[in-house]
Amino acid sequence: MRKKENSEKVYSAALQVFSRYGYKKTTVEDIAKELNMTKGNLYLYVKDKKDLYHKSVEFALLRWQNYVQQSIHNESDPRNKFLIMCHKAVEYLSIDADFRNILVHDPEIFPMFTDHDPYERINNNSVNMIKNILKEGIEKGFFRPVNISAMSKAIFSIYKMFIIRIYIRSEEKQVRSMFEQTLELITRGLFKQ
Repeated sequence: MRKKENSEKVYSAALQVFSRYGYKKTTVEDIAKELNMTKGNLYLYVKDKKDLYHKSVEFALLRWQNYVQQSIHNESDPRNKFLIMCHKAVEYLSIDADFRNILVHDPEIFPMFTDHDPYERINNNSVNMIKNILKEGIEKGFFRPVNISAMSKAIFSIYKMFIIRIYIRSEEKQVRSMFEQTLELITRGLFKQ
């Protein structure tokens, strides 16, 4: 197997084990055992447990981001693209139980405020995905002109709030309706046209 495929296998297994035991209780030996490899072989991919955790979380975040990007890839209408992006981004954690469990135990992975974001590069890519959709929507005349940079950051902040409330604080039933109402407010505005 190639190194990239092996790395993905290592990170997927690590996510499962970290999800089961949490970061503190998980050992490198636990992950090596899950992979049927030696601890020494595991160190060919990472420096230590902290590095393995960080790379595994990056892998999970990129997988989440890719899921959303693939969902909107063939959509040409920026309005539909925006709605699909919003729904798929929120939906993802309902299908990735391992990463959801990790996020519940380590909400700092996805901080509400960006003064200390350990995955800033990846999260900035998500903001750029929003920017591209807004830009396309404005250029095609579907969206009213807005400050694209500021609006993208605001939308991403709202999104993070919903992720935290639905998955980390387990308020899904109350928050799902609020999510749909907020999405309608964003897409239709408050004032009558």
